[in-house]
Amino acid sequence: MPRFDLSAAELRTYRPEIAEPADFDDFWEQTLTESRALSQPVRLRRVDSPLQSVEVYDVVFSGFGGDPVGGWLLLPSGGDEPLPTVIEYIGYGGGRGLPHERLGWAASGYAYFLMDTRGQGSGWGTGGTTPDPHGAGPAAAGYMTRGIEDPHDYYYRRVFTDAVLAIDAIRSLDRIDSAHVSICGTSQGGGIAIAAAGLSSGLVAAMPEVPFLCHFERAVGMTGRDPYQEIVRYLAVHRDAAERTFATLSYFDGVNFARRATAPALFGVALLDPVCPPSTVYAARNRWGGSAEIVDYPFNEHEGGQGLHWERQAAFLAEQLAN
Repeated sequence: MPRFDLSAAELRTYRPEIAEPADFDDFWEQTLTESRALSQPVRLRRVDSPLQSVEVYDVVFSGFGGDPVGGWLLLPSGGDEPLPTVIEYIGYGGGRGLPHERLGWAASGYAYFLMDTRGQGSGWGTGGTTPDPHGAGPAAAGYMTRGIEDPHDYYYRRVFTDAVLAIDAIRSLDRIDSAHVSICGTSQGGGIAIAAAGLSSGLVAAMPEVPFLCHFERAVGMTGRDPYQEIVRYLAVHRDAAERTFATLSYFDGVNFARRATAPALFGVALLDPVCPPSTVYAARNRWGGSAEIVDYPFNEHEGGQGLHWERQAAFLAEQLAN
């Protein structure tokens, strides 16, 4: 695919002004307070597994509205000391799958938690298990326009709340070093990680790769690919709803969360990415409230840096833990 976005020099200085609601902080404080008040103790169940070097636990914690949210917790076998921990969020349409599919962090000596994404898990991979019991008004196929008439009803209000409460839940467990928790994710997972970083404190690191859900107005007008095209299809039918739609999305824009994030960050961006255009990624990175490194992959599309980028994340996290 030919280059279609800003030049490398322009990307490094790209700091757009993003619409931000006056009640953004109040909205999220109220959302999290209400859901935390409904939290139940974390349910943790050891799972039989052919894995010999990793202990596998099925986890259920309370997410948005007290809803149960699942995930896998993987721990290196043979110890009982609290461990530095990595929490990962999943890409669009995927579910938590099977525990043997994601061994990198646990095999490197970390506790690792993979959060299921409510309502998703049937688009690729080996499935998810967490329902989304909340309804919505008219929407295009997919998740991007569910409840988009009102930010209180919007799908990602629930998902982002789940992500923050996952950090709370994992920090409460015995084998977790609660002072050394980091978060990561790719694509949708990267966008969720940015939101969680902006809404949480005390994180060691945030590592979003080719993050989705950033700079909505630019992305929706620039890329012809899903999932952003779901919004285009919705607005092509609801022709008088653009102002209301982007007003809702402003409560969920990764750039607005990035401004509030203070954990050291490592971003990954692919400069030929037609799904999450590089300028939308740089918009979040360049507004990050703390220090933020970024690695460019000039000849990659949405696959990003894949295994090479994971090695860079591992080196970055080790450096943060050594500080």
